[in-house]
Amino acid sequence: MSFRPCLFVVLAAGKGTRMKSSLPKVLHKIAGQSMLAHVLTTASGIAGGKIAVVVGPDMAAVAAEANRVAPGALIFEQPAQRGTADAVLAAKPGIDAQAGDDVIVLFADTPLVRGAVIERLRAALAAGAGVAVLGFRPKDPAGYGRLLLDDSGALTGIREERDASEDERKISLCNSGVMAFRVPKLSELLSRIGSDNAKGEFYLTDAIALARAYGLKASVVECDESDVLGVNTREHLAAAEAIWQARARSAFLRDGVTMIAPDTVWLHFDTEIAADVSIEPNVVFGAGVKVEEGAQILGFCHIEGAVIGKGARVGPFARFRPGARIGEKVHIGNFVEVKNVTMGEGAKANHLSYLGDGTVGAGANIGAGTIFCNYDGYNKEKTEIGEGAFVGSNTSLVAPIKIGAGAYIGSGSVITKDVSPGALAIERSPQEERPGWAEKFRAVMSRRKAAAQKK
Repeated sequence: MSFRPCLFVVLAAGKGTRMKSSLPKVLHKIAGQSMLAHVLTTASGIAGGKIAVVVGPDMAAVAAEANRVAPGALIFEQPAQRGTADAVLAAKPGIDAQAGDDVIVLFADTPLVRGAVIERLRAALAAGAGVAVLGFRPKDPAGYGRLLLDDSGALTGIREERDASEDERKISLCNSGVMAFRVPKLSELLSRIGSDNAKGEFYLTDAIALARAYGLKASVVECDESDVLGVNTREHLAAAEAIWQARARSAFLRDGVTMIAPDTVWLHFDTEIAADVSIEPNVVFGAGVKVEEGAQILGFCHIEGAVIGKGARVGPFARFRPGARIGEKVHIGNFVEVKNVTMGEGAKANHLSYLGDGTVGAGANIGAGTIFCNYDGYNKEKTEIGEGAFVGSNTSLVAPIKIGAGAYIGSGSVITKDVSPGALAIERSPQEERPGWAEKFRAVMSRRKAAAQKK
C-alpha cells in the first residue's frame, strides 16, 4: 500500500517532574538510547515522513538530541504547557507547510510504539478516515481517557477521565494519545479547541468532535498496551526497558541465536548477533557490539564496543571494553579483560589477564596472570605479540614492546625490551635458599608475641 507524505509531530516538552531528575524526561534511556531517539528512529524509518519536534523552554539538550538523531527535523518551542492541542499548534509552521499531508502526533515519552502500528494508523487514513486514534485495552484503565464509539463502531469522541461520567469510566477501550490526521486545514481545526474542562487545558482529544462536525470520519486502530506505555516515573522506565529487552531477545531467537536463559541477557539498541551464536546466562551487551556466526558467549560476560569473530569462545566472566577485536576461533577465558586489542585467529588468553592496547598474533598463547602494562600515568602505549608466541604465566609486558613471532616468555617475567622472533626471554631474580631460616624465624616471632602479651 502506498502512502502520501506525512509529518510526524513529536511532543517532547514535558518536564517529567515525577522522574525526580535534572535530566529531561525524554532523554532518559532505554537499551542505551534516549526515549526521544527511540521515537525519532521509528518515525525516520517510515517512508515519506518528515519530523517536527516540540520542546519546552530551556530544553536545548532535547533539541540537540533531536538534531543528532534526525538531522532534518524541525524544532519548535511550546512556551508554556497548556495541553496537547496547544503543543501540536506550536508546530503550526511545519503543519501549514505540509498542508494536505497526513499528520501523525507521537509522544517522546511513549518510546515503544512500533513502525508497523503507525503504518496501520496511516492505512486507516488511506481508507477514508479524517482522524485515526491509537486505542488499547489496559488491564487497569484508571487514569486514561476513554474512546467513545457509536453502534457502528465509529469514534464519536474521547473523554478524559476527569470529565467522564460513571458509565463512560466503565469503557475499557482507552486513548493512547497517538493520533493521525488527514485534515485539509488541520491548524485551523486545532485552533478551535477550547479549554472548558476540569484542568483548563487545550486537549487534542477534542479534535474528534470537531472533525466529525466537519463531516470527517473518525476511527480507532487498536494496539497492544505495550506499544503505548507512557513513561512518567522510574518504575515506568524500568517497565519499558523490560518490554524492549523482551522484544529484542525474541527477535534474536527467531533469527537463530541461542539463549539458554533469555531473561538474563541484556541487550543494547545497536547490538548485532549473527545466527548460530550461543549465549549463556547473565551476559550484558553494551554499545557497539557485533558477534559473528557460531561464537559462544559463556556466562557472566560484560561486553561493549567489541567485535567477536566467527567461532570464538569467550568467558565465563570475561570483560570486553571498546576496541576489543576478537578474531575467529579465539578463546578468551574467565576473568580476562580486553581493551583496544586485536586478537588474531586462534589466539588464546584463558585465565586472569589484562590485555590493553595492542595486538596478539594468530595462534599466540597468553598465560594466566599476564598484564599488558599499557599506561605510565600520562600515555597509553602498545604491546605487540607475534604469531605463535607463548607468554608464560604471571608475566608483565611493559609497553611499548614487541614480542616476535614464535618467541617464548618465561613465567614470572617482567619484560621491558623487545624480544626477537623465536627467542626465549626470561627476567627473574636468582632463587636463593637459606637452610633452617623458617624455624629460626618462627622462634623469634613466637618470643616477640609472648613478650607483647605479658605487657
